Amino acid sequence: MSAAAELLAAARAAGATLATAESCTAGLVAAALTDPAGASDVFDRGFVTYSNAAKIEALGVDPALIDRHGAVSEPVARAMADGAIARSSATFGVAVTGIAGPGGGTAAKPEGRVCFAVARRGGPTLVETVEFGARGRAAVRQASVAHALALLRQAVGDAPSG
Repeated sequence: MSAAAELLAAARAAGATLATAESCTAGLVAAALTDPAGASDVFDRGFVTYSNAAKIEALGVDPALIDRHGAVSEPVARAMADGAIARSSATFGVAVTGIAGPGGGTAAKPEGRVCFAVARRGGPTLVETVEFGARGRAAVRQASVAHALALLRQAVGDAPSG
């Protein structure tokens, strides 16, 4: 069973639904979640918010957060995940924002840095940053998808049923 199919089964068993808010993965997490047949009873929607304007308009991210911390930051990832919950009927929302490369990185924010957040309706939002390294755009994006699915799976598994 694929990681996405396993996550969908766990969400189904918990009575949970899912939403995504993606920047550097540009919908790849949503695509992975909808690859298995029957995902429509668990997957609510996905937001592809590649630009800062999209993060602000579609998810309600405060422009001051982006100005202060940059789009690739834990505060912005948190706001993206919270926005996905606020603008959907999902129980859980995952957000991904990062620097897939090639290029775009700096000494302070290197290529391969990806910030994640998982929000739970009525619960806390968890954030973390992973340094995948400059392994190439496709590899960073694929690693980000796998990590986002694993974070959601953990969150769904930790949630009370119902």
